[in-house]
Amino acid sequence: MFAEYLNQHDLTELLVPREGYRPFPRRQAREQWESLSKERREALLAWGEEAKAGYPMLTATQFLAFSRCGSRAAYEAPYFERRHKLIGAALAECVADDGTYLDAVIDGLWCICEETTWVISAHNGSDHPGAKPMNKRPLPDVTNPYIDLFAAQTAAALADILYLLADKLDAISPLIVRRVRGEIERRILHPFVTHDDFWWMGMTRHDVCNWTPWILSNVIDTTLLLEDDRIRRGEIVDRALRMLDRYLAVMPQDGGCDEGAGYFNMAGASLLDCLESVYLATCGKVSFYHEPHIRAIGAFPLKAHVNGAYFLNFADCDVKPMLDGERIHRFGLRTGNDALAALGAWLHHREMAVNPSARPLDTPQMHRTLHKLFAAIPAEAEAPKHEAFEALPDLQVFAWRRNGLFLAIKGGHNGENHNHNDVGSFVVYADGEPQIVDMGNRTYTAVTFGPDRYTLDNTRARNHNLPLIGETEQCAGRAFCTRNVCADENGARMEIAGAYPPEAGVRSLVRSAAVPEQGVRLTDEAALETAQEMIWVFMLRSRPDIADGQARFGRLALAFDPALEAKVEEMPVTDARMARNFPGSLWRLTLRAPAAITHKQTFLITRS
Repeated sequence: MFAEYLNQHDLTELLVPREGYRPFPRRQAREQWESLSKERREALLAWGEEAKAGYPMLTATQFLAFSRCGSRAAYEAPYFERRHKLIGAALAECVADDGTYLDAVIDGLWCICEETTWVISAHNGSDHPGAKPMNKRPLPDVTNPYIDLFAAQTAAALADILYLLADKLDAISPLIVRRVRGEIERRILHPFVTHDDFWWMGMTRHDVCNWTPWILSNVIDTTLLLEDDRIRRGEIVDRALRMLDRYLAVMPQDGGCDEGAGYFNMAGASLLDCLESVYLATCGKVSFYHEPHIRAIGAFPLKAHVNGAYFLNFADCDVKPMLDGERIHRFGLRTGNDALAALGAWLHHREMAVNPSARPLDTPQMHRTLHKLFAAIPAEAEAPKHEAFEALPDLQVFAWRRNGLFLAIKGGHNGENHNHNDVGSFVVYADGEPQIVDMGNRTYTAVTFGPDRYTLDNTRARNHNLPLIGETEQCAGRAFCTRNVCADENGARMEIAGAYPPEAGVRSLVRSAAVPEQGVRLTDEAALETAQEMIWVFMLRSRPDIADGQARFGRLALAFDPALEAKVEEMPVTDARMARNFPGSLWRLTLRAPAAITHKQTFLITRS
């Protein structure tokens, strides 16, 4: 898509000069900064005060903690704290405009320029994270800069700060801006134009993911804000867009994100960041928002939205992800999707009501904060409207709404990005509240993306709403997948035998889900090579009461064959990240059938 356009158009001629690029108001535009609400201005000043206390140390042993014990947080916590404080100080200075926070800005810039690397310890080196032994590169090589997500994001934040405060910094010493520009050139722009071997560029491997648009969006922003050479500026943005084609090549035409809705901020919204920056830098002359594929990618959050703060959380995804409402609203406006724009507006106002400074709730991405602060989004944002049936046929995720119940089921394969072994798993909500759930995400460590990933409780098939063959679970890998998937407004049917290993001896395992008026009906029909037990797993939000072939939990009741042996296990949620989504405990209900060659069970889920 992008290469085809660029082969016929000279981007250098279409980009406005750097001096004329205004993605958000400069500090000198006092009317716009002073038009921010009193609450917002006070919140920004309070944020800026944090930097006056100083910036945390970053040490070699903190970096080594990842290779020594698998801890990401040891280095990431102070690393991100530095950037959060610096962004707060810079924005506070833009509000006050009196030098109060300028020294804190200078100290923050100097600290970051002095860092050996801008790459976090978990991403050190040029391999895909998880693809190397975690002690292969325990410390960074200052002579061989790499570009990961957060090195690129750091560069963009520093570029934003120079855009806002370069004149004030130059009044202290021209060496400050010169140093920052030099570090960005050495660590980001020069490696970007001289390397083809960073895996996320898509030139040496094709299984790219959110890294590609996330890094490219920050490279594009940095270039547009800092690069003075008109020819080089156009060439870097051109190069970035051509790489973005490689990301589109792995994105399904239905726009689904196999990394989960929680990764839309880094995936689809980062794609928007790329497109929007180029759109603004060419005064709208270069636009790809009319493309069906782009429109489908933008619409994914709407299709994945359940209700309120809840989204589908298949894969490494929080059930209450911190999605960027401003980006979703902008995507809706640019693509003419009113329902998507409404969802974005609703999310934006919900966030800003509790976070008036637009402080990043995850990683410190300053560009997004600035867009939020100056977003012109109607205050009368209505709750988004949804279709009764949503289908992502390429991703093989389907969802139904009927009589206050919400059902979603997934097919696909077990080699997806941020994969969980969950082919055929489903979730059920009642009146917008989770009842039969997916555990979702947990705090990342070295194990998360290492060879022991599937020892984690949230990634294993045994903790998803799936059948087990005896005690045999599904396996990880692209080959473990569905066949013969079909779905319509009344339900879905899929063959999931292929998700189990050969030793399970599964000849056929057909899972059907239907949405009759009275609730949700789930049917599994299995043919095995030898007589084996089958165990059905249901992950529940509430403790179930079991009696007479029925489990009652929360707002639902699950009817099953009384001959099945029922067992309930409490699973206290001890992981901090998971506890933000599911505080307290989850409950694992298993229903065991005696050994047989064939099994057929139907479960009816109704309101309690």
